[in-house]
Amino acid sequence: MDERHRTEDRTAAELQKLSAVLEALPPATVLLDGDGRIASVNRPWTRQGEIVRQAGLRPGLVGDDYLAVLSQHLSPEDRRVVSAGIGELLAGGPGVADRPFIHDYSRELGSGSVWFRMQAARVEASGQVVVTHTDITERVRDQQALAWQASHDDLTGLPNRARLLELIGEALEDGAGRAALLFLDLDGFKTVNDSLGHDVGDELLRQVGGRLAEQVRPVDAVGRLGADQFLVLARDCDTAEAAALAFRLQNSFSRPFHAQGISVPLSASIGVATAQPGAERAHQLLSDADTAAFAAKGAGRDRVNVFSPGLREAARWRLEVASRLRDGAVDEFVVHYQPLVRVDTGAIEGVEALLRWQHPERGLLTPDAFLSVAEETGQLIPITRWLLGETTRQAAEWAEQGLPLRMSVNISARHFSAETLVRDVRVALHDSGLAPDNLVLELTETSVAEDPSRAEDQLSVLQNFGVRVAIDDFGTGWSSLAQLLALPIGTLKIDRSLLTAAARLASDGTGPVLAAIVSLARTLGIRSVAEGVETAEHLQMVRDAGCDLAQGYLLARPMPASDIPRWASQVLAAGGDSCAFALQSRGR
Repeated sequence: MDERHRTEDRTAAELQKLSAVLEALPPATVLLDGDGRIASVNRPWTRQGEIVRQAGLRPGLVGDDYLAVLSQHLSPEDRRVVSAGIGELLAGGPGVADRPFIHDYSRELGSGSVWFRMQAARVEASGQVVVTHTDITERVRDQQALAWQASHDDLTGLPNRARLLELIGEALEDGAGRAALLFLDLDGFKTVNDSLGHDVGDELLRQVGGRLAEQVRPVDAVGRLGADQFLVLARDCDTAEAAALAFRLQNSFSRPFHAQGISVPLSASIGVATAQPGAERAHQLLSDADTAAFAAKGAGRDRVNVFSPGLREAARWRLEVASRLRDGAVDEFVVHYQPLVRVDTGAIEGVEALLRWQHPERGLLTPDAFLSVAEETGQLIPITRWLLGETTRQAAEWAEQGLPLRMSVNISARHFSAETLVRDVRVALHDSGLAPDNLVLELTETSVAEDPSRAEDQLSVLQNFGVRVAIDDFGTGWSSLAQLLALPIGTLKIDRSLLTAAARLASDGTGPVLAAIVSLARTLGIRSVAEGVETAEHLQMVRDAGCDLAQGYLLARPMPASDIPRWASQVLAAGGDSCAFALQSRGR
């Protein structure tokens, strides 16, 4: 009996010591006996018990089964983890005392969720377990806020690119591939920012995000990639349904947006991509939607385009072109030349320089295959600078050989905005020794219309220097005649589409349309060039209309520089009339 009393006294003393230690701990703490029952608690645990009671739950008291009490607050998964962890400590075993159990869990208390970190350790001498419960709610909320900020756009509050990719990946996993992605690129939004200011632009972007969210289902997601680009993820959606959604989104832009008292019309180019069976890569679906949106914008903006594998190949080609241009593809560029001849005498007056790319795998490529990429990547001006140098050098070389030909070179609108055109032309003429009068700069109506005042200033300087100016593809743009007349134009090149239309109208007996254009140009002191002369009938038509010059496949196809002297010699040997020479050659 004395031994039993001494044992009980030691146990009580140890419990008293542990209880004193528990009281010194700030977090709510309990001491469990070897059976998992609460042997002692500290004041923070008691205070927390009052909150638990007010929530309608039973607080843990001394003598209660700890796991039974705690389980009423836990989710099934937390209950399983905690039961296993506490059970292992109570059971003991080699090394258990050296391995504390730590687990974070949440429970509803008062007005919201409260997070706790449970830390439990075994007191090896007594077989008891000390369990602390530290309130980490503030820390968890801070972490959640940081996580939300990391996954959402600051301006609109919508999911950002990283979060969208996660959502796309989840949709591909959950929906067996039935998911669609809509890529929206606002049209001309930079102009809005530049003209109305970024405060207005930011408000409009927030409104766009809100309007898009109104058009989708609760299971779908709207996000902002950045700048003026948005994404809509449509779950469990096929191509037809995604296209219908795209048109609905497009129609939602028919109502203008309002910011700071200003009504602003907006539109968007929309690319649609649907996941293929077995698709698992979120990045690929995003890339496909982006590619489709690029095609929609290229088709004229405010369009909807559904992705096809051909677009992916086109995107890969653009990437290859951009890479090759950056790595020096200019060494693979060649120039072909198409003669321009006088309609009345057939004399050879000049040539138009036509850029080509001698691609090592794809053969000879026309500008349609690569110049748009060059413009996007900032390589167009360096290419044009090279072209000016190469063509003026070639024209000067022909002149030394006794073949003086006026050289026509195409110039883009980008050269006007960069404001290096005057310097680049002067450098090319200086280095080649070509007389300025033998250089003609060709510009399309569209390039002039983009910034007519800047174009006029630079072209006037060049005209005073002696360089000639021609408007190319006249009749295909939307520039006003007043804008064109304000420029120092010496030549008007009539597009082949007008020649074809004039031929059709003439066959119907509805009037000499081409002659009217030529007459207007002559009245203004501007020479006319008919492009696309491909048949004897075309040649007769431009003669009847009074055109000054002509070019086209009937007269001569584009050819390498080395072929020009040979062709000119053949024309001269046939009498010097290239028109007659072409008709004779065609008849043979």
